[in-house]
Amino acid sequence: MTDESRGGRDRAGADLLLRRVELDGRATVDVRVVGGTIAEIGAGLGARRGEDVLDGRGGALLPGLCDHHLHLHAMAAAEHSVRCGPPVVTGPGALAEALASAAADAHGWVRGIGYSEDVAGPLDSIALDRLHAERPVRVQHRSGALWMVNTAGARALGLAGAGHPGVERDARARPTGRLWRADDWLRARLPGTRAPDLRQVGRRLARLGFTHLTDATPDLDAAAIGAIGAAMRTGALPQRVHLLGAPLGWAASDGPAVGPYKIVLADSALPGLDVLIDRVRAAHAAGRAVAVHCVTREALVLLLVALESAGVRAGDRIEHAALVPAELITRLRALGLAVITQPGFIADRGDHYLRDVPGVDQGDLYRARSLIDGGVACALSSDAPYGPVDPWAVINAAVRRCTTSGQVAGAAERLTGRQALDAYLGAPADPGGTPRQVVPGAPADLVLLHVSRTEMLAQPSADLVAATVIAGTVYEP
Repeated sequence: MTDESRGGRDRAGADLLLRRVELDGRATVDVRVVGGTIAEIGAGLGARRGEDVLDGRGGALLPGLCDHHLHLHAMAAAEHSVRCGPPVVTGPGALAEALASAAADAHGWVRGIGYSEDVAGPLDSIALDRLHAERPVRVQHRSGALWMVNTAGARALGLAGAGHPGVERDARARPTGRLWRADDWLRARLPGTRAPDLRQVGRRLARLGFTHLTDATPDLDAAAIGAIGAAMRTGALPQRVHLLGAPLGWAASDGPAVGPYKIVLADSALPGLDVLIDRVRAAHAAGRAVAVHCVTREALVLLLVALESAGVRAGDRIEHAALVPAELITRLRALGLAVITQPGFIADRGDHYLRDVPGVDQGDLYRARSLIDGGVACALSSDAPYGPVDPWAVINAAVRRCTTSGQVAGAAERLTGRQALDAYLGAPADPGGTPRQVVPGAPADLVLLHVSRTEMLAQPSADLVAATVIAGTVYEP
């Protein structure tokens, strides 16, 4: 791609002419953007005075991608954390070395992420002390559901007197150093905690082709929402953002939009049926659909029973749906639920699934093709930073279903390349719905490739992204 006006940098501006781009697999055309909106599509459009011009050289022009489930602040924090799991760390010695060499924050804490039991078994305060006792350490499990702290960390947090239900205790009521789904409590206890800078995350996502994001972090407080809004207003986070974790009754302003209400069905402590029904009804009464975290079969069944009792609302959705028995697909369709899934986990963790998940259940893992064939709306996402964020790698994983070792996990769930791409093109409010189109009058939220759509689908890669356009502003790798 060439830039006929400025020369290969991110450029802010609303008037833009994209020359010689492939549209919908057809012959190349020109696309004019005025005021952040697609104004004209045709062949041989002349450049206007002051108009920025990009030559697509026959590369495909697509609607910008939407990651329908990620965690923005966790992604930013991950940039300043020590990796504690594969492939960087694969054993106890390597973990001890990584913790010892890690830089602490301004308050002396070491923050680790991505831990897997394959590295050094289950971690608690005693086990972490053997690895690193000198400084307070907190390590997050790769699932994102569990934090583990050493004795110094437990002392600094005051775990002995903590009343949060996620603070795990042994038979003698002593804290083990394991904190389940206690992120909000942990943030409140850590000194000097504030929302991390989102600029690097926004740039990275733009260069991958993302123009829309859905932050799936539950129970966001006013400070976290304000930080995302501020990042959007300053351009640090250029994407359009929907929030699942905004409190009920939260009024959207000029920043992020409010999406369905996030409900987490924690594997370690499922709520009672009546409690879940009441939560769904409260969200619906407040004018919000629900987005429900379901990983296990038991959680999914509980949710379906609750929705069949409470009733459904347009936009109700299931996050992850890691295990979906085939016999439940018709119930998902009958309720009109969308499934937001992450086939990137098959590529990232598939060998562990094939080892640890009973063979009879492996066909239920991260379904995609059977959901679409069964009439269930299905959208792709990353769950970043807990899963791989690169959408082109996720598309490849959805098509191939190959693990790191080359084994196939769920061949029947393979999508075609077009299906996988379309699952990234639904509007944030309609995941898995009709793919957005590049048409006059649509917002100029676009991704330009170096190659044709057919070539990209044959071998998806982030290297094929030539530029991303968000409301007329161009971002280039």
